[in-house]
Amino acid sequence: MTTPARVRPAIVLIVAAEHIPVVDSEFGRYARDYDILCADDAAGGRELVRQALEDQQPVALLGVGWTLPGVEVGLDLLDELHTLLPAARRICLTTRGDYNLSLAKLREALGRGRIDTYLLIPQGPRDEEFHTAVTEYLSDWGWTASTPEVEGVQIIEGGSRAEVARIRDFLDRMGLPHRVYSPDSEVGRRVLSELPSVQSGASPAFPVVASGVINQVIEGATARMVARAVYGSPQTMDADDLIDLVVIGSGPAGLAAAVYGASEGLDTVVIESDAVGGQAGTSSMIRNYLGFPRGISGMRLAQRARFQAARFGARIYTGVAAEGIVPGVGPGDPHVVRTEGGELQARAVLVATGVTYRRLGIDSLEELVGLGVYYGAATSAAREMEGRDAFVVGGGNSAGQAAVYLARYAASVTLCVRRPDLAATMSDYLIREIASTSRISVRTTTQVVGGGGDSSLQWLQLRGPDGSERLDAGGLFLLLGADPCGDWLPAEVVRDERGFVYTGREVPMEHWSDGRPPAALETTVPGIFAAGDLRAGSMKRVASASGEGAATVALVHAYLAP
Repeated sequence: MTTPARVRPAIVLIVAAEHIPVVDSEFGRYARDYDILCADDAAGGRELVRQALEDQQPVALLGVGWTLPGVEVGLDLLDELHTLLPAARRICLTTRGDYNLSLAKLREALGRGRIDTYLLIPQGPRDEEFHTAVTEYLSDWGWTASTPEVEGVQIIEGGSRAEVARIRDFLDRMGLPHRVYSPDSEVGRRVLSELPSVQSGASPAFPVVASGVINQVIEGATARMVARAVYGSPQTMDADDLIDLVVIGSGPAGLAAAVYGASEGLDTVVIESDAVGGQAGTSSMIRNYLGFPRGISGMRLAQRARFQAARFGARIYTGVAAEGIVPGVGPGDPHVVRTEGGELQARAVLVATGVTYRRLGIDSLEELVGLGVYYGAATSAAREMEGRDAFVVGGGNSAGQAAVYLARYAASVTLCVRRPDLAATMSDYLIREIASTSRISVRTTTQVVGGGGDSSLQWLQLRGPDGSERLDAGGLFLLLGADPCGDWLPAEVVRDERGFVYTGREVPMEHWSDGRPPAALETTVPGIFAAGDLRAGSMKRVASASGEGAATVALVHAYLAP
């Protein structure tokens, strides 16, 4: 079987004629990997897009000038073409001459999600800030909207499609490019033929995961098995090693603690049951995190923090769940962290396992998890929503980000919320972006009460103010709120009635020692700390979780001081 040649993606640039030479020259540095298509008026731009669609050529980036013949302002053309190219990244190109006149409207458009950013057309050589923005958007498009040119992992599907979905989600969140192949494809046959089981005449156990990254082939693979293969296991460490700080969980709080702990000389180990990044790592785009004016995906934020922590010497293990903590008997005695991969002895422990999405509890839909029904944003599944009707359940920022992201691919996105509006639970910038995205509709005071399908999700039953309604559905993404991931903690770590961990002055007074509360982020067990969403009273925001994780390190130093 011959693999068809891939069509080169395009960058479409539509600017006034006097700007074509500069824009064409500046974007020439991308011509090795993209077709650079230029037009000098709205009609020409429409024709370029029409031809790209006819040729099934993907468009990675759409740059439109603020002043453009054929339209009142370039924003109008961007809106028009966005309906045809929902996955293309959108940049409004402006000049110093019209910058002051356009600035207010550009800021409004940015806030409403009509554009991804606006940039001044370079006025001289080496405008690397301009190209930093362009390459960031091309990188984001390449990761989320296109098939990887170089795949690090091959998945041979078969058996459990739901498990394949979980493996793909893990690989996406870890930034590992991959592709899925059928057993009878050229790649599938080659991989399977090299399996010892097949060579001995047995049938392979699906799914099969092959990768040079892990330097092995896994039969009957699970996401947890792949995670351990990629990042190892604490079993590789000496059981008698005494670790300064064991961080349980690798969301923003855990990663911040790993960076600051390792950089300040603490022997730091991080264990994570799933992919690095926690719930934040599933966010398609975080736009309100300090220092990232163009936003950053949760995956990239987690990836950068992971590299940063590793640079300072922190050891991170994925696919390893914590099963319990045995607190030290006396002052200074180590705590024992029990994991699937063995026991770790820790002088101090930070619990940053965060929260998990609540289950919907409808049996017919629970049976389809991974088969059109997903808990969380499941960005790897978004590309499969092309032409389908997707539904997102939840009223928080994660649900809003998921809806906006899915709108790039799905024919329609319906956001279902129990409350009468979004204002109480969602950031204003997301509410405005949702309102300006034509593919998204919001149904308030609405719940999913049923659904089903033969081998994947096909329909949903919604109940709203006007009664129940059955609708066709190709995807259901459930972001239903937070339940703490702390059931495995020992009784000595006191929690509130919902299971969130008390720290500092939040600890009930009967658990204070000598009339004094624990340190700010310390639990009722000396030397065991909690940060991020798991902690009672936390803000449930990426920035606050990162701050708590970093602040914990100073408290650990104080606790360990002789």
